[in-house]
Amino acid sequence: MNSRFRQWLDGGLDEAEMIRIMDASELPDRPREEIRQEARQKKEEFLKQEEIQKEILASRERTRWFYIFVAVLSCVCLIGVLLGLVAHLPRFGVENPLTMEVVTRYVEEGLEETGAVNIVSGMILDYRAFDTLGESNVLFTALVCVLILLRADRKNMQAGREDYYKIRSDQYYDLSHDAIMRFAGMVLMPCIVLYGMYVILNGQNGPGGGFSGGAVMGAGLILSAAAFGFDTVDRIFTLRLSNIITFVSLSFYSLAKGYVFFMGANGYDNHIPKGTPGAILSGGMILPLDIAVGIVVACTMFGFYSLFRRGCIGGKTE
Repeated sequence: MNSRFRQWLDGGLDEAEMIRIMDASELPDRPREEIRQEARQKKEEFLKQEEIQKEILASRERTRWFYIFVAVLSCVCLIGVLLGLVAHLPRFGVENPLTMEVVTRYVEEGLEETGAVNIVSGMILDYRAFDTLGESNVLFTALVCVLILLRADRKNMQAGREDYYKIRSDQYYDLSHDAIMRFAGMVLMPCIVLYGMYVILNGQNGPGGGFSGGAVMGAGLILSAAAFGFDTVDRIFTLRLSNIITFVSLSFYSLAKGYVFFMGANGYDNHIPKGTPGAILSGGMILPLDIAVGIVVACTMFGFYSLFRRGCIGGKTE
């Protein structure tokens, strides 16, 4: 009965044949006209649903081809831009007057203009500070993307748990129970964090700076989490604290360099002392900017580790 009715809905049977095959015991008191009307309504609903499905499939197909077209067009444009830039680069081994002018300016006047003995730090945190700001924002954006993809929250955690804000200890292998790991953490973690601070504070005078020092301090945080457990680190390093210090660091960097560039572009003195070259308090804004970059890098590294290990930062999910 159901299969024949399905055939009629699909157009294989006419209404008279459909009525003949209906069992009178199933519809004892219903007139044939009412049965025909009901059958027509069901057929119309079925056809409407079929049309809707066809429209949805057609819309998805159009969207897919539009996406392919935009992706191919974007790749072609990017390749064209890159090839054009490569074509205008100077030949290998041939000196470019513009490049040599910039290099000469960095080498000969970098110490006087930036106050930094380390000309690399003076270049990336003074002459080209906006590039470093972009790199710091790229790290923060990467952390946000990983947080979105790997976060363990109420929507993707297993059902039936009474407390969604706790990560069970049996979900990952806890190294904090290893006596050797705990001893290594107690000995090495303070040294690593202290060395990272030294690299950041000495960035304007020697090899180092915010990126390298922040990476060292991030490694210290990771080691402390592995040696003493996430519960110990979560008492100090929470998600709220990570968001606050990252926001403050990036905001300070943006405002400080925006002020310096605005004053310099309009021919005004920014009144920021360069300090004594070789001393810790030297290099103008380079030292504070190194600290800001180092904090962002350290928080990003530990955030990656925490998200990949347990799906959250600071021991709390939302």
